[in-house]
Amino acid sequence: MNSPQTLSRNTILDSVRANQPPAQSMPTIPHFHTNTPADLVATFSKSLARMAGVVVNEDVPDLDAFVRKQFPEAKVICSAVPEYEGTIKPASFKRWSEASTIDVCVLRPPMGVAETGSVLLSDIELQLHTIGFLAHDLVILLDPNQIVANIHDAYEHPYFKERPYSVLMTGPSGSGDISGIVVHPAQAAKTLTVVLSPAPKAG
Repeated sequence: MNSPQTLSRNTILDSVRANQPPAQSMPTIPHFHTNTPADLVATFSKSLARMAGVVVNEDVPDLDAFVRKQFPEAKVICSAVPEYEGTIKPASFKRWSEASTIDVCVLRPPMGVAETGSVLLSDIELQLHTIGFLAHDLVILLDPNQIVANIHDAYEHPYFKERPYSVLMTGPSGSGDISGIVVHPAQAAKTLTVVLSPAPKAG
């Protein structure tokens, strides 16, 4: 038997559902920024450096040798990219918490943002959401041709409408206090290294 409180709640909810305003299209958001930096890669690099990230402009012909040299103590190298094997794949983890065993995680985002030094990651790139946040160090393979000028351009990427999960990541983890002092790392990745690397051709 329903209590008076339940009946009252249901009456209120039914009334709210029956009196919804008509659906409207989302408003058009103007493009506020019109000045595109002359060099998107240079702007991206400076922006990421401000957030304690590192950009590698030099050619990296052997990614495995690069990772081993940069992270000599790494034993668990999770690769979420087809062009690099690593020691383990995201699909090998049975539980989200197992990502905490990752020393280095290698990812390839579909986009970078020059204004903020951010990279876009979705459920497609991560495969398991926690690999990008529980790994000790991140290596990001970014195609320099996929860097956009600013956040307004970034939010035009279809992932923000089509994917169930998308995030803009900027540098390794950090924490800022009221005096404006930022400490790296904080609660997630200790380092974030972006290797400028053209996307492999399909097939």
